[in-house]
Amino acid sequence: MYENLLYEITDGVCRITLNRPQVYNALNPGLIQDITNAVDAASADDTVRVVVITGAGDKAFCSGADLKEGFAAAASTGGQLNLGESLRSGYHPMIRAIRNIEKPVVGRINGVAAGAGCSLALACDVVICTDDAYFSQIFVNIGLMPDAGSTFFLPRLIGPQRAFELSSTGRRVYGPEAAQIGLVSRSVAAADLDSAVGDIVGYYANAPTKAIGALKKVLNQSLYSDLDHQLEQEAENQDALGSSVDAAEGIGAFLMKRKANFSGK
Repeated sequence: MYENLLYEITDGVCRITLNRPQVYNALNPGLIQDITNAVDAASADDTVRVVVITGAGDKAFCSGADLKEGFAAAASTGGQLNLGESLRSGYHPMIRAIRNIEKPVVGRINGVAAGAGCSLALACDVVICTDDAYFSQIFVNIGLMPDAGSTFFLPRLIGPQRAFELSSTGRRVYGPEAAQIGLVSRSVAAADLDSAVGDIVGYYANAPTKAIGALKKVLNQSLYSDLDHQLEQEAENQDALGSSVDAAEGIGAFLMKRKANFSGK
């Protein structure tokens, strides 16, 4: 179904595995399109309650853009890289798909997340990494600036001064520091990664998916909104959720003092 990634659905969990380990899961046009299509497919599949994005192998989540392939393609046509168009046609739809899917997206960061690979990780709702994984805004090392959403996510996650420092130096931020400054949700020993991801995924696979999708949408808007708009968004979405199956189940379970059995509807 996909040439550059593995797509698997088990018990409400959609697992998307970037599968170019020979180049540390670097992003080429094919992989970018596959990620976008896979997230869109998970969004449309009512059986999916949570999405996990990770990388094949044990060295890299995603090493960023496949510059070698990109420059080779440009040279073969006698032209130059059109970086802006590459972002608009490929990277932007991929990042929007992750942010717009009304289901939680968990980033399982099993190794290096550099350049646009770091942007991909930061676009996820929850990010869990290994202690020896590292994040790097490596763009500056080749005379470029962060893209694929990093200039949006970084200052909101860690503040403008830290965002500038990481962007302008490209230094590596390993798991423990990333967790300490709020760049990721949690950093764990490599041996504990699957257990930690399994715990959070297990929660979301049985959570009220519509409510989580609505709060994700409204939280997205809060990043560039004002209080009055957010109050209205809360009211509109809460009104819609009030008639959902999960709200009826949750309220009933609360009143009956039993555990709720959410269906995601």
